[in-house]
Amino acid sequence: QVIKCKAAVLWELNTPFSVEEVEVAPPKANEVRIKIVATGICRSDDHVINGKIVAPLPMVLGHEAAGIVESVGEGVTTVKPGTEFTLRGCALVHDLKQTRPGTLRSLGTFQQLLLSPFLHFLNTQVTQGSTCAVFGLGGVGLSVVMGCKAAGAARIIAVDVNKGKFAKAKELGATECINPQDYEKPIHEVIMEMTDGGVDFSFEVIGRLDTLMAALLCCHVACGTSVVVGVPPDSQTLSMNPLMLLTGRTWKGGIFGGFKSKESVPKLVADFMAKKFSLDALITNVLPFEKINEGFDLLR
Repeated sequence: QVIKCKAAVLWELNTPFSVEEVEVAPPKANEVRIKIVATGICRSDDHVINGKIVAPLPMVLGHEAAGIVESVGEGVTTVKPGTEFTLRGCALVHDLKQTRPGTLRSLGTFQQLLLSPFLHFLNTQVTQGSTCAVFGLGGVGLSVVMGCKAAGAARIIAVDVNKGKFAKAKELGATECINPQDYEKPIHEVIMEMTDGGVDFSFEVIGRLDTLMAALLCCHVACGTSVVVGVPPDSQTLSMNPLMLLTGRTWKGGIFGGFKSKESVPKLVADFMAKKFSLDALITNVLPFEKINEGFDLLR
């Protein structure tokens, strides 16, 4: 049956969300309908609000959430109503133009109930004893630091222009923290010198073209891997010399950390419940759904 619930709808650029009632359709084949328990606020959502990422409006945003399966569509056999569920991925948004009037088929997590297909991703593995560089120390960047530590990285170099983030980064596993503004030479050259030739793995978790290139260039020329995590603004392209890859570097994307969600997320939850790591440092504020606009003010 169709269910009514609240959703935060973005009707126009650079305006607050409108919290209003929408109708959510029942799940079709290979879909699940999920009751959202909590959702995170991400800079990618703000890029849509201010127009840096072009998307059709109106829209329900949001892509980092945990919830409980309410109902399942035909063909879904691996979860059932009552199963706990997580959603992650910056592509999880959907415009409302084709659903008004009528029922909503939306993947945005800024609503109390949503529909989702199953998503799967390949894995990116940091090796034991490796050297890593993490560009950007927001919530996702700090999570990358934690992941590198959990994987057994020997050195984790955290890079950010905000020195106020360094203490938390070190608390979560960073071995060194550097600010590009403290150096006269490009930051990739600084890291190359620090690591005697470059890091094994770098992660760009900002979404800027200059830091994407710096993250690639700080990798070892013969065997380094640079992972793109940050979401750059729409309509921007990066010009690069193929020689940067010819000698052996790898450049790849890593949305969702490269995890296959259905298999990997339950293991993460089990590890968290076993106190193998803490997420407390990543949570800065907790707000009720109706204060979503206040949440974005805090983000900015």
